[in-house]
Parts: sequence; C-alpha cells; structure tokens
Amino acid sequence: MCLKKEDVSKFSGTETCHEKSAMNRFRVASQFALAAFISFEALGVLNAQSPPITGKPTTQSTGDISSLLEANLHGDEKIATPAGVIELQDSFFGPDASEKIYAEMDYQRACQCYLWSHPLVSMKTWQEEQARAFDAHGDNDFVVLQTLDEKRGVVTGNLTTPYIINFINLSDGPILIDYPAGRTLTGFLDLWQRPFGYAGLTGPDRGKGGRYVLVGPDTKLADVVVENASVFQSPTNNVAFTQRILDDDPEFYAKFKSEMRIGRLGKPLMECRFIEGRDAKWSGTAPRGMAYWERLARLINEEPVRPIDKAWMAMLLPLGIERGTEFAPNEHQREAMLKGAAMGELMARNLQVFPRFTEPYWDGTQWYKSFDFSIEQELPERIELDERTTWFYEAVTSSKEMVTPHVGSGQVYMTTKRDSEGRMLRADKLYRLRVPKDVPAGQFWALTLYSEDTRRPYDNGLNSVRSVNLDSRLTDLRRNDDGSVDLYIGPNAPEGLESNWMKTSEDDGWFVYFRLYAPQQPFFDKTFRLPDFTMME
Repeated sequence: MCLKKEDVSKFSGTETCHEKSAMNRFRVASQFALAAFISFEALGVLNAQSPPITGKPTTQSTGDISSLLEANLHGDEKIATPAGVIELQDSFFGPDASEKIYAEMDYQRACQCYLWSHPLVSMKTWQEEQARAFDAHGDNDFVVLQTLDEKRGVVTGNLTTPYIINFINLSDGPILIDYPAGRTLTGFLDLWQRPFGYAGLTGPDRGKGGRYVLVGPDTKLADVVVENASVFQSPTNNVAFTQRILDDDPEFYAKFKSEMRIGRLGKPLMECRFIEGRDAKWSGTAPRGMAYWERLARLINEEPVRPIDKAWMAMLLPLGIERGTEFAPNEHQREAMLKGAAMGELMARNLQVFPRFTEPYWDGTQWYKSFDFSIEQELPERIELDERTTWFYEAVTSSKEMVTPHVGSGQVYMTTKRDSEGRMLRADKLYRLRVPKDVPAGQFWALTLYSEDTRRPYDNGLNSVRSVNLDSRLTDLRRNDDGSVDLYIGPNAPEGLESNWMKTSEDDGWFVYFRLYAPQQPFFDKTFRLPDFTMME
C-alpha cells in the first residue's frame, strides 16, 4: 500500500525544536508509520544532513493473517508476517530473514518505549526549553509565566492564573526552602510528573509558612536532620517546584517574593530570583524524530532506574540507549527509532482522541474527564500505561486536587474532540457551545482552546488571551435571556458575537478544556451537565 501525501494527517512541528526540513522528514516518517510496514532502504536517508524525502514509501503484502496464525514453524514453509514473508527451510530461516525479524522487533520496542517514556521526555523538554528561553539555570531561579506567549509554551497551559516554575537537580545535594505564609498552592513533582510533596495551603504548613527539605533518591533520610522541617524525598533527581499565588493583592506578591529563601542544605540560603516580563516564545512540546531519543538518552543517564522500569531498560538496550553509555546509534537503530517515534506518537494520539479505558462523564455526550487515573500512575497489579500516556501526551503535571477534587476545592478538567453528531472537530467549521446558567464552580469556569498538533494554547495569529480563552469572569460576554451563554469556535465569528468567539486557523485541529475551579455538588452528582458542541455551518 502506498500513501498519498493528502491521506496523511498533518503533524507540523513546534517552534523551538524543529526546523522546516526536520518537519518534512517527520511527515515522511509519519507516512511510513501509517503504512506500518515500510521498505528499510527508503529510511536510510533520514539523517540530519539529508534533504526532505519526496518519494513514496513502498510496502510488502503481508498476505492472509490466518496463515501467520496457523504457522507451525515446521519443515519448509513461507510464512506471511508484518516484517514480510519469512521462508523456512528444514524449520530454519536464513540471515536475511533474521535481519527482517530483528528490525521488526526493534521497531516494535521503539513504539512501546515511546509510550512508556513520554511523561519523562515531556517534563525534561519543559525543563530544558524553559531554562533556555528564560536563562534560568540556578537553584534560586523562578520563571514567572504570565503573558500569552510565556504560557503558550506550556502543554495545555492554564491561561487564567500565573505560573511560577523552578526546576532543580537533587543529585547535587538536598535543597532547603524557607516558604512564606499566605494563600498559595505549591507542589513538588518528580520527572514522572508525580507530586511527592506540597507546600502552602495543601502542604503541612496549611498556608502559615514553613521549612521544607527536598532530597533525591540516593539520599538516606536518616542523614537529613533539620529542625522544624518537613522532608520530602523525590524518586528522581530532576524535580519541578511549581507555585500558584491565589492572593491577587500585588503587595502580597511582592512580600512573598521578598521572603522566600532557597539553597543547598548546609550552605547559606539565597534570595530567590523571579524572572518576569520576558514575554519569551518557547515550546514545551516533546520533540519528534531522533531529537526525542536524544533527550531520553540524556535523562536516562541522569536518573536512577526504578525496579518497575527494568524491563523497559532491556527494551531500550538494542536501540542504543543504556545508562552509562554514550548514545551513538547506528543506521539500523536510527531506522527503528525514527519509525518508532512516528508510530509511537500516532499511538499516543489515538489513545488521546479515542480513549478506550474511560467513558463519557455525562451519558449521551462527548465530554470526558481529562485526568482519569491514579496520581501514582500504577495499580497493585500494573502500571497505568495507556491512561498516563493519554494525559501526559495531552497535558503536563498532576496533583491530588486534579485527580480527586472535592466539593468546593480543586479543579476539574473536561475535554472533548467531537461534536454533537460524534464528528471530529474541524478548524474550518464554526461550532457553538451553550454553557448553561449557574455552572457549579465556586471560583469561576474557563473554556480554553488548544492545538491538537502541539497540545499547547492555540496560535491563531490574534495574540490575545481573549482569542483562546473565555471564562465566567469576563463582563462583556453576551448572555441569553435564560442566563446561559453561547460560546463559538471557528474561523469566523457570528455577526455581532465577536466577544463570545475564539478563532481557528487553516487546518490546525483543535480541542478544548472546560475547567471548573472549586467545583460544587451539582458537578459531582451530575445534575449539571454540559451539552456537546453543535456545528453551525
């Protein structure tokens, strides 16, 4: 089967990670992955120096799958497989067939390793790209993301409240934090994007301020003795220190910044450097192609191997990724990884768009809870591999308030990819969402528009938060007589309803998050429900 260019979904790259030629190469790799079984010779030219490929991929016929199922590997046979026809002679096959089987084996391992590793690579991408864009490299450097361009770097970033983010490597020793009092929410996350501690209102200090110590996986807790301090141990060396300020008084924010101190345990504490007003453009979307594996290889050497991940280390080994070893893949390994990254991302997107482990939150609608698994990412009997891939391909970070919100606290994230007829949402059509009166949100609700390609806030060229985020705090939204409000998404605004509209552009597919801040009882008992998007044209 040969795929035409127009038959392949568009996978355009991110601004910071991919040059145009690299995107051309990725589109070709996506064609190969979609075809599933490609000629290895065609992939040999995929390297940093090669020009974009213009030829069409070719495939071998796999024959009737029943022949593979009925094969007994006995005597002289020709067995149709995804790797091509394997010919047995006296129950053995030759070196050419062996090479085909190894190539298929490594390709399949690359696909699955992509799904397993995506939370790691996504978080590491955020760490490295934010540091580059904001020149944030010190333990005391906190990046404040406030403007649209600053927040647009975050995968499914929230556009209604500022982020204050710092990344720290605990392999250099434990970190001591003097944390100020006040209405703040702070979480400490490992590289798997799991919280291992909290400060502020949800932490041990309960908003009264306190002292915290963060230690890495190789530190013995018995060796850490700090008076009146809460000690949190991270399973990974790289950690994210994430903060939100809930008190909107500028005087409180200034006081908070002046009082917080941080430093390595046993050394003098430092004032924190809050990096603000840069309005920098950047991308936290995980890279594609070989850049994905290069980043994974780097972080594998920065982190200990958990017992639960040892099998994955074995799967990475034939791809040339091994702890303590320089990443220098040969041509065969590059082919397997390029194919695996392309198909792995398609698998992740398939899980995200067609989730098979969850049901619509409201019967008869297309709305799902975005975060629908345990915060630990594992059950007694298994890792929640598909569940976490769905979320961390689409979003970043987790917290107990996101996973298990309670009446009057936390946040709820609802998402949809389809309209009321079950059709995929399109960028060239106009849609209406009728938000009912009295949404059960104790603080406010917000509808935010995201790109399906990058999963970051949509870039429609208007460069305003209003063009990609509508919420209940806006005073000029036009409301219906019954108190409901009609919100529109599409390439053109309905006449006279520009204030209720978010713009889409070209063929950049989109999805939304409908967030409820401090959800109330009607959400939990489902007496409140959102209708689906309705196509207007």
